[in-house]
Amino acid sequence: MDNISIMKEYTDILAIETSCDETAAAVVRNGREILSNVIYTQIALHTEYGGVVPEIASRKHIEKINPVVRKALDDAGKTLDEIDAVAVTYGPGLVGPLLVGVSEAKAIAWAAGKPLVGVNHIEGHIAANYIAHPDLEPPYLGLIVSGGHTHLVIVEDYAQFEILGRTVDDAAGEVFDKVARAIGLGYPGGPKIDKVSREGNADAITFPKAKVNGAEYDFSFSGLKSCVLNYLNTAKMAGEEVPQADLAASFQKAVVDVLCDHMLHACHETGFRRAALAGGVASNSTLRAEMERRCAAEGVSLFVPPPILCTDNAAMIGAAAYYEFKAGHISGWDLNADPRLGLGQR
Repeated sequence: MDNISIMKEYTDILAIETSCDETAAAVVRNGREILSNVIYTQIALHTEYGGVVPEIASRKHIEKINPVVRKALDDAGKTLDEIDAVAVTYGPGLVGPLLVGVSEAKAIAWAAGKPLVGVNHIEGHIAANYIAHPDLEPPYLGLIVSGGHTHLVIVEDYAQFEILGRTVDDAAGEVFDKVARAIGLGYPGGPKIDKVSREGNADAITFPKAKVNGAEYDFSFSGLKSCVLNYLNTAKMAGEEVPQADLAASFQKAVVDVLCDHMLHACHETGFRRAALAGGVASNSTLRAEMERRCAAEGVSLFVPPPILCTDNAAMIGAAAYYEFKAGHISGWDLNADPRLGLGQR
């Protein structure tokens, strides 16, 4: 055996994600298999403020990042010597939280003598589908819907994207949070609207579905938000009671219809018969069900990660990092947080 060289047949990546209010670390093998996935959520901490407070989030990340990374390695049964690379989200996101993760990853990579791989958070959301669906490979259509982003793209390759459309104002997840606060549901808005909507009539109130002139694939949700607020104010001035569940369900239907319309229209126009949904809002039960129903009716294969991989997590970052690593995209020690990093940018 002394003269036999044993080749390692897999690549294990330690990934770190701290772009917002989840402190997360994971070990992912070959971009498709989760060996561990640890998430410390700060939802309870920020609920009393009605949303994420960046400074508080940063402080909690500093407190939790080392224990979370250690647990990810322990759960995977790995030491740093056995890790092939260290990956981290460096944008987009909140600059303070991003800096915590980037600093942690750089320190670990430097100390362990491992390559450092910076990952775009939006690309991470797309890559969550590679874990959930090992048979999925580019090209295909992708719709990324989260608190900060709404993108309709052609995924041409693992790290190559053509953006067909994006939001011109508020992202879908952002509007969910704002409407939830307006109707008294609080934070986090998306899951709470999803839950209460099950008790409401989605056809009780008709809200508009905005189109962007000259940009058929772009999204606009700011007008919908304003319509909901105006509806509430008008009812209040008239002394009328607005059923919370009906309003939530009607609002949610307006958002879901637009997202589905854009995705199916893009399938028709581009000829793609495979589509993937990703991002935090992709965990919404109504969106998942309606997108599945409409895609099935049109003969389009739909890929959606389980909810735990839709919201922020480090496993998706490890999946995206694997393909960056294979392509030779190694980051330098000058890697820095980029809160406005765009999809496909490096």
